[in-house]
Amino acid sequence: MPHHILVADDDPHIREIICFALEKAGMKTVAVSDGAAALLAIERRAPDLVVLDIGMPEMDGLEVCRRLRHTLDVPVLFLSARDEEIDRILGLEMGGDDYVTKPFSPRELVARVNVILRRARPTKAEQTDDRQFSHGKLALVPASHAASFDGRPLVLTGIEFAILKGFLARPAHVLGRDMVMANAYAANIHVADRTVDSHIRNIRAKLASAGCTDAIETVHGVGFRLGRCGA
Repeated sequence: MPHHILVADDDPHIREIICFALEKAGMKTVAVSDGAAALLAIERRAPDLVVLDIGMPEMDGLEVCRRLRHTLDVPVLFLSARDEEIDRILGLEMGGDDYVTKPFSPRELVARVNVILRRARPTKAEQTDDRQFSHGKLALVPASHAASFDGRPLVLTGIEFAILKGFLARPAHVLGRDMVMANAYAANIHVADRTVDSHIRNIRAKLASAGCTDAIETVHGVGFRLGRCGA
C-alpha cells in the first residue's frame, strides 16, 4: 500500500512541487492550504506523515502540530521559509521529526520523508528481532518500537528512537555528531549541527520527565556519550 501523505502549505506552487515529487516516488498525497484544513483532513483520515509549513496564516504549523499531538503520534516534517534556530527548536520540541528550509530540493525532501517513514515503523528485520537494548533503567525494544525508563513508557519520534538505539548499541563510546545522525538518517542526507543538538535536547527532556536526569552526556569538542541512565 502506498504511503498517504498530507501536505499543508499556503503557497499553491510549493504544494504542487511537493505533491508531484512525492507522487512520483509512489506516494499518495492530499494538499491543503491552511492549518484548520489540515486538522480537518487528519480527522477524516490519519495520514502516514504530514508535511507542515510553519508560516501559514491564521493557524501556523506549530499550533497544528501542538493540537495534533493531543490525539495522534503521526510523523511531521516541518517546512519554513526562514532558517531560524528558534523555529527549528520549537518545531522539533513540539514533536516534529525533521525540518526543511525553503527553498529546498524536492529530491532531498522525498529522501527525508522516506527516512522518517522508515524510522516511524519497525522494519521486517526489526519485527523479527527479539533483542532488547538496556542500560541502567533505560530499555528499548526495536521489534515493538517501545522505549521505557524504570518501567515508564517513553513517547519518542522515529528519529529520536533511532538516535537512542545508536547510543544503547555502544554505551561506552563517545559518538560525534556525524555518527549520531548516521544512526538516524540516510548517508546522503546532510543534517545541520543545530538539528542534531535539538534532537539530543528533546531526548534529554523526555527522559528527564520520566525521572532520568543523566541520559546523555556532552563530551565537549568530541560529541555525546550515554550517561548512567539512573543506574
